[in-house]
Amino acid sequence: MTAPETVFKGWSKPGPIPPGALGSGPEVEPGETLDAISGYFRLFQLANGHRFSTDDVLTAWYGTSWCPTARRALDLGSGIGTVGMIAAWRLQGVQFVTVEAQEESVRLAQKSACWNGLQARYEIRQGDFRDANVLRTDERFDLVLGSPPYFPLGTGVEGDHPQKIACRFEVRGTIADYCLVAARHLERAGFFACIFPIAPVEQANRVKEAAAAAGLSIVRSRPIVLREGERPLLGLFGMMRSQDLPEAMRNQVWTEPPLIIRTANGAVHPEYAAVKLSFGFPP
Repeated sequence: MTAPETVFKGWSKPGPIPPGALGSGPEVEPGETLDAISGYFRLFQLANGHRFSTDDVLTAWYGTSWCPTARRALDLGSGIGTVGMIAAWRLQGVQFVTVEAQEESVRLAQKSACWNGLQARYEIRQGDFRDANVLRTDERFDLVLGSPPYFPLGTGVEGDHPQKIACRFEVRGTIADYCLVAARHLERAGFFACIFPIAPVEQANRVKEAAAAAGLSIVRSRPIVLREGERPLLGLFGMMRSQDLPEAMRNQVWTEPPLIIRTANGAVHPEYAAVKLSFGFPP
């Protein structure tokens, strides 16, 4: 058995060494790639399907940063497993449930869970998270994560692959559905983290309205600037059930300074480089 490489371009890989890195994981099939995601963890993706993005990475980072003591976590609309895998790497004692409707995405996520050695604490359910039979009414989670689609169907170019369409457009649920299901399954004082556009302002209003309708309070948020000098287009949101908060905090949002992803010349911004280190990705 060949020992895995411990250094990549001067960066020392952190975290546990999973079975796949030791040569006992699932094989890469035609049309698939196997890509680094956190430390030694890897993610199976379709070469021409949906690929993991900054949105997914930030959702996992934000949620695990502000709910570090979770015991059970839920990932809604989990896709190929990007958010859940990163969160599982950061929270190594947590039991996970993920819910995804697309069969192909579930298949890839299952392969990744096996490669990363997560089967004992990582349950992948196939189905629409809005359906009553997917999550039991008594299931509660300290941390809920979601990277919802951004756009209603028919409002843009939908793409050439079913995976891509469902990840960008509201085929199975809106931000309102994510908030409603999260609120329903949050443990007492639990935390829901998601990402959503904040420009144009109508999109930002959708998040606020969805949270309020679900009985959630946005307790903190962080604008995301994709390139230095540009306006923020996305926002990270941390929510809790309003009933779990003192009344004075139910309408009080702490807005953090913008997180800049790339500098004006296209290099990785120094703060984002440090953020990447925190979820086991080379800077």
